[in-house]
Amino acid sequence: MTAELVRGQNHPLSEVRLEIRISAGTPIVAGATLSDENGRIHGVEGVAHPGAPVLPGVEVSRQAAADHRLAVDLDAVAAAVHRVSILLALPAGVGGPVGFGSLAAPFVAVTGLDGTEVASYTLIGLDAESAVVALELYRRQGAWKVRAVGQGYAGGLAELLTDQGLPQAHQVAAGVNDAVAQGLARSVPAPQPRTTDGDRSRQTAASALGQDPSGSPYGGQGTQGAAGPYTAAQGSAAQTPGSPAPGTGYPTGSAPGDPSVPPQPAAPPPTAPTAGGPVDYSHPRRRNTAPPPPPSAPPAQPGQPAQPVAGDATGWSMEERLYNQVWGMFEDLARTAAAYRSAVDFADTRREKELDEVLSDPRSRIGGQGDAARESARAKHTQLVDQARQALDRDLAQLAAEADVVEPALPPAYARWDNPSWHAYRVPMEMPMALRLGDLHLPESERLRIPMLIRLPLERGLWIDSGRTGSSDGAFTDSHDMRRLAMESAVAHTARLLAVHPADEFTVHVIDPAGSGAQALVPLVQTGVLASPPAIGAAGVADVLGRLTQRVDLVQMAVRGGAADSLPPGFDTSQQLLVVNDFPHGFDDRAVNQLRYLADEGPSVGVHLMLVADREDADGYGPLLDPLWRGLMRLTPVPDDHLADPWVGHAWTYEPPLVPHGSQVLHHVLTQVAEARRSWRG
Repeated sequence: MTAELVRGQNHPLSEVRLEIRISAGTPIVAGATLSDENGRIHGVEGVAHPGAPVLPGVEVSRQAAADHRLAVDLDAVAAAVHRVSILLALPAGVGGPVGFGSLAAPFVAVTGLDGTEVASYTLIGLDAESAVVALELYRRQGAWKVRAVGQGYAGGLAELLTDQGLPQAHQVAAGVNDAVAQGLARSVPAPQPRTTDGDRSRQTAASALGQDPSGSPYGGQGTQGAAGPYTAAQGSAAQTPGSPAPGTGYPTGSAPGDPSVPPQPAAPPPTAPTAGGPVDYSHPRRRNTAPPPPPSAPPAQPGQPAQPVAGDATGWSMEERLYNQVWGMFEDLARTAAAYRSAVDFADTRREKELDEVLSDPRSRIGGQGDAARESARAKHTQLVDQARQALDRDLAQLAAEADVVEPALPPAYARWDNPSWHAYRVPMEMPMALRLGDLHLPESERLRIPMLIRLPLERGLWIDSGRTGSSDGAFTDSHDMRRLAMESAVAHTARLLAVHPADEFTVHVIDPAGSGAQALVPLVQTGVLASPPAIGAAGVADVLGRLTQRVDLVQMAVRGGAADSLPPGFDTSQQLLVVNDFPHGFDDRAVNQLRYLADEGPSVGVHLMLVADREDADGYGPLLDPLWRGLMRLTPVPDDHLADPWVGHAWTYEPPLVPHGSQVLHHVLTQVAEARRSWRG
């Protein structure tokens, strides 16, 4: 599995013979440097470039090109070499671009000899830099790793090599530029392509797809080839709702005389190919099934960034576009925060390195020379951190502007409880594709909140942790208040689940053995949206668990036997949610085993679990319940930074979706749900 690295992230290498593949879209120079454990080059023999492309263990391209393949054999490098840095630079003096910021982001991949990708890195965030250290392969305790560096230099190769301690940096950089210029002078332009019959079909296929008219960074996601999420239609079986049926000018499922459907323009008849022109092999009525492009943003004023637009992502519906856009914002925030943290770490490491060099020489530890060196190191550190902060603030401002546009446009399933869309709420006719469980944010972006959306139906249960924990602002809540807040949070989640499902497709059961959640459950009980009153006592626990366990067994047998349509008459086929408060009070060993069974097997047949519990209360069961806790998604009733992101290593702070104090929106929504259920039943 390929590791998609972000700046500063590393990954172990299981092979020593590797290939570095580089794609930049425009001719660039690729090289490598061999340095010691401190990252210093000890001579010109430590730089591989087009003028000297072969070194022990490394071979680079002999010319500037848009694509490169560099060969690396880590076993063949000298024992004194601890780092192999992969360099990219723009050719100087040939009339090309002067900074990477005007080009598409270069892509670098580390592969095995069989072509299997080990790690990849896309160099984003470059601006005026004309040379960059893309990756470094480094030796650590006898093993090799790869790290995404992405450190750019506006001064070009000379500044880059000087930073790595090469005394002849300017001479080497000049030699590289001369070798590239001579190679370009010797190059022969490619001949004009001849159009053959085989080429015509490919040209026609390309023209049939057309250009992306959206102008949006998401616009190119619509047609990703056979492996992508959206592919071209293959025959009439791929017709989408509303698309013309084969041979007619009307949507599938409608008749020509249907007054509810306006007539669609018929496809033009095929035209005969003109002499010498391309042959059109496309079906006259076949339509591309890629989703429509997102809406284009209004044109930006000169010198001003483009204005964000809600739904600026691919998708068949606005709901799907907004879902994709929200997760795009999440990824953008993760990347920009990771880049900022990596830049600060780099600045800290560089400052410590420079200070160590000063302190290692007894003659410079004291006196004016030492003070000047320390002040210079601190000034460089401050400059690097300030530059990183400026880039972070720029990205955060752009994301905040996008969030300000997207948040008011979200449908109720994605919206906060204070969104005006809830005041016009009506029970939906179909289940949405996702549900909002709260908000996420990072320490670098306290004001920016990203909606936490999960797909429906639920694939795992929810655990509302009522244990005592410190909130993200450092405040602590006592155990009694935590239990109350946890139950109120569970009620809000339950109400949202009820609200986003059709009236006949979601049923809620509640177990409250000791009756401690009666106050929090009032909105659900008074509006009558529960299947039955909350179960109390050991008998109530056993009854509800027994019925749901029997339901899971029955549905599983019907599905496995291929007889899903032969369930008993009157069988409730809706999704089921079991809310359990104050677990494990009131549960005996049999009830605990039944609960574990529902958590493991229930989601696959539409039975879901929401557990309100403090894990410390269940310590008496020991490791027996460990699989239960691991199988549930943990949420907290107060803000808490417990959601780990293994992709970039962030700890996201989760905030529950609380109902505004004094608001009647919850009662209004549940009343609508209850009325719709009564109307449906009868």
